[in-house]
Amino acid sequence: MREPVAGLVRRIRGGVSRLRLPRTRRGQRRAYQAVVAATVLALAPATWLNATAGPRVRTVADAPAAPVAIVFGAGLWDGKPSPYLAHRLDAAAALYRRGTVRALLVTGDNSRHDYDEPDAMRGYLLHHGVPARKIVSDYAGFDTWDSCSRARRIFGVDRAVLVSQGFHIRRALALCTAAGIDSYGVGVAAKRDVTWAYGGVREIFAAGKAAADALLRPDPQFLGPREKGVTEALR
Repeated sequence: MREPVAGLVRRIRGGVSRLRLPRTRRGQRRAYQAVVAATVLALAPATWLNATAGPRVRTVADAPAAPVAIVFGAGLWDGKPSPYLAHRLDAAAALYRRGTVRALLVTGDNSRHDYDEPDAMRGYLLHHGVPARKIVSDYAGFDTWDSCSRARRIFGVDRAVLVSQGFHIRRALALCTAAGIDSYGVGVAAKRDVTWAYGGVREIFAAGKAAADALLRPDPQFLGPREKGVTEALR
């Protein structure tokens, strides 16, 4: 095993030795410009999200009234909402109790029989006093674009308050706006732990996909027929 490893090390060293910085001032300037341009392009989608969605982020106390709150899934722990998801659901329940919204659309992943975000979210809301008739489940919210697109195209939502953590809410707002939903967002506070840090870094990379989804507006992974759940919940 030593010989192949030694050969690999020699090849890596050889490749590194061939990476030379430009020696001329003109070459160094071009290299610098290329790095700056690549950095700007990489950060452009995140800048777009902050610029377009930032003014529409509110709190539970000052969110404008809307027919529906859309709550995005955020993972399960042993079949129960993760702490991050529980905080989103607490905020959604508070919006309902305040009369800011009249129905809740919980959207998440149910791609496997043993993983059901919407039902776990529904159970949590029921336990916290939200009537069953006011909770509508979207079982095919596999990502943020799918959730927004399906909310508009399948459930007929055209105005909503979105509920998520602060690091995700701007992307949700931008995508739901692109999907045709007039929306404001409630950015739920989160403990600044490893999950929070991961979420912030993830958003930088996810912003590129969000920009592409907003521009191209692809069909969600699963579309299906129109559903009347939101309409009935609002009666």
